[in-house]
Amino acid sequence: MAHGLRPVGLDFVETAPVRLVFTREIAAAPDAVFRALAEDVSGWPQWFSAVTSARATEGGREIRLRGGTRFQESVIAAKAPEVYAYRVDRANTPGARAWAEEWRLAPAGTGTLVRLTFALDGTGLFSAAARLARPGVGRALHAALTALDRRLTGRDPSGPAAA
Repeated sequence: MAHGLRPVGLDFVETAPVRLVFTREIAAAPDAVFRALAEDVSGWPQWFSAVTSARATEGGREIRLRGGTRFQESVIAAKAPEVYAYRVDRANTPGARAWAEEWRLAPAGTGTLVRLTFALDGTGLFSAAARLARPGVGRALHAALTALDRRLTGRDPSGPAAA
């Protein structure tokens, strides 16, 4: 059963009790990455395998993940090509009380340094589970960014081009 979460702003990304931060450099330019994140919401399942359904709503998004997790989100920052952030307003995740995600994009040569921060608050069990999930979330994000980069640039950033 989905429940409402506490509304939070962009400042929550820095003050949340649980923060999971991931960084990765990809070859795609910041403008292209920002467009994929913020403007092509329905395209997320094509590069982020954990996402089974994504659709834009008035001021936000509805997201479904593998395993049945569902989110209703509100965009809290969209400043091209630097930051895209949203908070979860409703979720069926037990124990979650507040949740925001911030994608920071910075030029890195001709590519982009991507920093994704999950900012979370919840029950003790939720917080512990979030911390334990960090390695798996990191692997899923690495795979997603590899697929996004391939989609945006047409090349494989994980290794040399095949002969």
